Amino acid sequence: MKKILLPVLILLSLNLSGQNLQLHYDFGENRQFITSTLEMFKPDDFGATFWFVDIDYCDGVSANSASMAYWEIARYFSMPFLKSNRTFNQLSVTIQYNDGLSSSFSFGNVWLGGFSLPIDLKIITINTDILYRKAEARDGNIQLTVVWFKSFLQDKLIFTGFMDIWGQDNFDGDDDADDSQIVFLTEPQLWLNLSKHLALGGEVEISRNFIAGGSDLKFMPTLGLKWEF
Repeated sequence: MKKILLPVLILLSLNLSGQNLQLHYDFGENRQFITSTLEMFKPDDFGATFWFVDIDYCDGVSANSASMAYWEIARYFSMPFLKSNRTFNQLSVTIQYNDGLSSSFSFGNVWLGGFSLPIDLKIITINTDILYRKAEARDGNIQLTVVWFKSFLQDKLIFTGFMDIWGQDNFDGDDDADDSQIVFLTEPQLWLNLSKHLALGGEVEISRNFIAGGSDLKFMPTLGLKWEF
């Protein structure tokens, strides 16, 4: 779960800050557990900062305490000297950091840097990041990130999410060190706003070659609640 405030506040260029807490129950294969997601977005005079933290609760003990934590932080720097350019007046520079660990292993850190630009497709606006990706102990590669947000029924229904595509050598962790994969990960979310602060919904994580998941497409649906602060 990630990047949910990002489309709302970057794509719409709102001069607002915001944060939310989500609780998801995962119905994926061998994944019947709860995940919490805490997100924060804060703009300032120079751009904006976004971060989120995911925690899984499935340590196998009766109370199911925290078993995995993952976080990402992204800093966006605006480029005011491009304001007069109609094509690139919303172009920004970004630097990002990803990391996490579980009770049995570490994900390894990932640094990313590049450019971000909203693209108006008329029916929807998508925010597009073109990034150089350097994962710990791996060769560098390119990542494409697309984030979207669309509201319906006078903002009662929200369709949002992201898609990441990147290349990685031997990402599936097999014995063929020369093997390479294209990693695909997307998490579309649908939320029904029950009040100003509370929403009911969920997401479907769809992935391929992600965290030793193999070349088959994986589908992991969730049911969730979200509280906007």
